[in-house]
Amino acid sequence: MKRWLPSPPLSLALFIVWLLLNQSMDSSTLLLAAILSIAVPLLTRSLRPATVRMRRPGIALMLVGRVMDDLSVSAWTVARMLLTRRTADIHSAFVKVPLQMRDPNGLAVLAMILCLTPGTAWAELSFDSSVLLIHVFNVDDEAAFVAQVQQRYERPLMEIFES
Repeated sequence: MKRWLPSPPLSLALFIVWLLLNQSMDSSTLLLAAILSIAVPLLTRSLRPATVRMRRPGIALMLVGRVMDDLSVSAWTVARMLLTRRTADIHSAFVKVPLQMRDPNGLAVLAMILCLTPGTAWAELSFDSSVLLIHVFNVDDEAAFVAQVQQRYERPLMEIFES
């Protein structure tokens, strides 16, 4: 089973998305959805990082809530700044964040969090995964921003993926 369906959730998601995109339940659409839902995970197996072993689901749920809250607060903050401040009053910067986390799955989740959060964008990860470069829309205190990323995101991700 694992040989033909290396990632059943991915296969199911691809199958459903294909049907939704085509808005059809024709036999040809169903057949193509089935072929894609089997072929794509097989062809991309080597692109996925190591198998995920989530060790602390309670912390994962807490992190999801924290991220959702941060996304909404950041969206309002960025919108308010764009509407009320002049460009000269916005202090964009590239900030280097030292990382302790090395797990590729944890780094992938951190990348998603930072790219989804309005006002931040993942720019670069050093070759040894020890420093992350983030572009920040508006930052007044770089040290406080670094501490926030490490405390709010990196530490919980380390507990989830590396403990």
